Amino acid sequence: MMAADALASAGAAVTVYDAMPTVGRKFLLAGKSGLNITHAEDYDRFRTRFGPASARLRPALDAFTPDDVRKWAAGLGTETFVGSSRRVFPRVMKASPLLRAWLRHLDDLGVTIRTRHRWAGFEGDGLRIDAPSGPMAIRPDATLLALGGASWPRLGADAAWVEWLAGKGVAIAPFRPANCGFDVDWSHVMRAGFAGAPVKGVTATSAAGTFPGEFVISRHGIEGSLVYHHAAALRDALERDGRAALTIDLAPGRGLERLARDLARQDRKASFSSRLRKGARLEGVKVALLRELAPALMPDDPDVLARGIKRLAIPLVRPRPIAEAISSAGGVAFDGVDDGFMLRALPGLFVAGEMLDWEAPTGGYLLTACLATGRAAARGILHWLES
Repeated sequence: MMAADALASAGAAVTVYDAMPTVGRKFLLAGKSGLNITHAEDYDRFRTRFGPASARLRPALDAFTPDDVRKWAAGLGTETFVGSSRRVFPRVMKASPLLRAWLRHLDDLGVTIRTRHRWAGFEGDGLRIDAPSGPMAIRPDATLLALGGASWPRLGADAAWVEWLAGKGVAIAPFRPANCGFDVDWSHVMRAGFAGAPVKGVTATSAAGTFPGEFVISRHGIEGSLVYHHAAALRDALERDGRAALTIDLAPGRGLERLARDLARQDRKASFSSRLRKGARLEGVKVALLRELAPALMPDDPDVLARGIKRLAIPLVRPRPIAEAISSAGGVAFDGVDDGFMLRALPGLFVAGEMLDWEAPTGGYLLTACLATGRAAARGILHWLES
């Protein structure tokens, strides 16, 4: 849609084919609990959030920065604000008003949108489209594929396109879950008593760094925004070493020495739960995590207990299935794409968004890069048409 906007604004005749009954379904899903449209952290830091692909994405991001995203939304009548986490949201905290305004804008530009039209591969020198009236072939002057990765297949991103592009010599990195939860080998007591419980006011550490936030105990393991910050590092460790753990500080507001002193002051005859509540301000699911993962810490030594509270390791078994992940890693390799996002193996065919091999944490990074690569691909298409 962003590419269609830019192309139509430049005078090109544009038709959007969408496999779903309505457009922007993942956009609407992203806005279900408040559309996190971009992030307001320092831009020099922002553009490094895309892992190994950061350098390749930088020209597209430089041309459509987080500030530009906010201006674009404002131009469609959606004012935004910066939350306490520096994440940027529409003031109405919904995606639907922005999407409706955007669709009206595209209609005013003359963009044709055909829903329930699914790309089904190549047909001679054209593209096969499965339409409600039956299969059809199209032969546009230039084509942009923006078919998503492999997460949330029920919204249309099912990666069915992989075999068609691979068959034409396009290099594609295998898809892997990103921004995903992880399985943990919980006991029956933990699953039955605490599935769905939020763990708030903690920090988590992995090879990705240390971040504050919260996560949720699930029947299968752990999930939530704090887990997603670490998902790529944890997934890579599991693939590389066969094991990984997320280290949690259950009491980040207190240093180790102070925590040990506070625990040492508690009555040794009191219950373990009472000592944790009074000495460390821990109760409920946090106490359950200590009992589950570090039963050896329950003896009397306050120094040992304090260290366990500050560095509690949650051993992980595997990532959750890619169909559950918020986004995916993998896709079309950047080596096979030129600076205008055209496939080197298929001149005139362009790609953008999550089809490309990049990943980023949640927090507005994913949506911003999708918008930016769509605009960059539109520039590539215009250059191709002119040449």
